[in-house]
Amino acid sequence: MKFEKSQAAVDRLTPEQRRVTQKSGTERPFTGEYNDNKEPGIYVDIVSGEPLFASSDKFDSGCGWPSFTKPIEPAHVNELRDTAHGMVRTEVRSTHGDSHLGHVFPDGPKDRGGLRYCINSASLRFIPRDEMAAQGYDAYLNQVENV
Repeated sequence: MKFEKSQAAVDRLTPEQRRVTQKSGTERPFTGEYNDNKEPGIYVDIVSGEPLFASSDKFDSGCGWPSFTKPIEPAHVNELRDTAHGMVRTEVRSTHGDSHLGHVFPDGPKDRGGLRYCINSASLRFIPRDEMAAQGYDAYLNQVENV
């Protein structure tokens, strides 16, 4: 599978998805469609389709955004220093789509590596486990819990 950013993909984004992914915005806490999603599957970049996170690495951090302990494919996630808004944080962007995803913090579950990838739902597309093979993501089935 080839993952890339295209103008056609950007043109299909909703205004909120565009604001978050293309302008480094943040959705309001507890408003994203995947914050409470507990279904098995993977989360991919809304623009490029590159696999980013597995449901098996998702946890409820209580922060109001989907939180994950690690990327499903570390090469698909770039971490950049972010000094906006008078804070020093680590921004998370997709490698191929160059979409703003959110931020990573060192306050995740210690027994799972200690990281919390705090990700905007607007940056993601969820692919249920039962649809992963049909959509070309069968290589990641072993990283998603069974139903």
